[in-house]
Amino acid sequence: MLTARNSLGIIFFPAFDWAISPTHPEREERLLYTQDQFREEGIFDIEGIREYRPLVATQKDILRPHFCFPNVQAVCTDSHLISAGGVIRAAQLVMEKERQRAFAVVRPPGHHAMRTVHGSRGFCNINIEAVMIEWIREHYGNLRVAVVDTDCHHGDGTQDIYWHDPDVLFISLHQDGRTLYPGTGFPSECGGPKAMGRTINVPMPPRTSDEGYLMTVERIVMPILEHFKPDLIINSAGQDNHFSDPITNMNFTAQGYARLTEMLKPDIAVLEGGYAIKGALPYVNLGISLALAGVDFTAVQEPELDREKIREQKSTMDYLSALCDQLPEVYFNPRPSDAVREGGYFVRRRSIYYDTDDITENQVERLKDCPHCPGLLIVESETADTPRCLGLHVPVQGCDMCSQEAEERFAKARQAGFAYAQLSDRVTKRYEYAK
Repeated sequence: MLTARNSLGIIFFPAFDWAISPTHPEREERLLYTQDQFREEGIFDIEGIREYRPLVATQKDILRPHFCFPNVQAVCTDSHLISAGGVIRAAQLVMEKERQRAFAVVRPPGHHAMRTVHGSRGFCNINIEAVMIEWIREHYGNLRVAVVDTDCHHGDGTQDIYWHDPDVLFISLHQDGRTLYPGTGFPSECGGPKAMGRTINVPMPPRTSDEGYLMTVERIVMPILEHFKPDLIINSAGQDNHFSDPITNMNFTAQGYARLTEMLKPDIAVLEGGYAIKGALPYVNLGISLALAGVDFTAVQEPELDREKIREQKSTMDYLSALCDQLPEVYFNPRPSDAVREGGYFVRRRSIYYDTDDITENQVERLKDCPHCPGLLIVESETADTPRCLGLHVPVQGCDMCSQEAEERFAKARQAGFAYAQLSDRVTKRYEYAK
């Protein structure tokens, strides 16, 4: 019998009762072939690999990283709560040392869900990685966390949630935003005024394959991780960068993804995108699982693989090599912030489009320039259906002054004309809506 070098817990939740539509890429059948492949290959017969059931996330779990308007029930279903509960279960296994590593093979995905949520963006309603990270910090203290997002689409939601957080390093490797949704994720997006250099974006040319991906991991990601010294490494393991994926333009393989996982050595991997439900996901999920467990993965191969057909052109490798020379400077020598200041606050004004639900949000974000902590975050948001919403977030590293200001603003929210108001105070652990 095979024995894993690293004990691995796999949390599987295919959400058979939820889909955006019967023909949508994010639908019930998405993980059926993975389930069959795991059984066929006997992955749970390997000593040290075990399957676990997900938990169900609570409203408090969702409100730690999110402002949900008008409320949690309006923006997520039971399937979303179980998907988020699946990643919490993965964290629980690792943090309590029941397993050395964990892989949450769950849906619906989450990395396009931002701090403020009015509906679904990029098939995502709540950010399951952020829910997990904030659950960990609530129960185990403010650990330093690195999130490496290898989904083909830029993880704009995770970037938004941790834009101002100096203790969370976010690295996204993705197809260039000039060629793919959500159209963001450029090197100039490198973090808020108190977290400069904590966001690293690696936009990759279409048709990048294994050689290009692994070179960028080796030359950009690994030196930054080594310097940052995270307590935990989380891999947002989207698989829509596969050469057979129907909605993207990359050429990654199951072997490439297994090798990437072997290099990163993530404590927890979380499934994100990936819509080649028969030709890619069963093989990529198998490769990731074996790599996490420290079991030989060299026999994993897709039946339609033609390596010569998907090999990068020289121009692609030259472009990526230049990125590898330049991008580490974003982290090691971050530029001074050019954030707009108004009084004692840094201000961002944004219009955010929810493509799945056809919602346009207008938002003003204010971050207090606090000398004692990363600062109170104040978000004023509105859509056609949810006018005048107020979100107040005191960070996990927050101080008593920011907590007190948040409490005062929350108490006066109705008088100030806000239809909805939510407080997320990580200092006092209050997570609630205004009555």
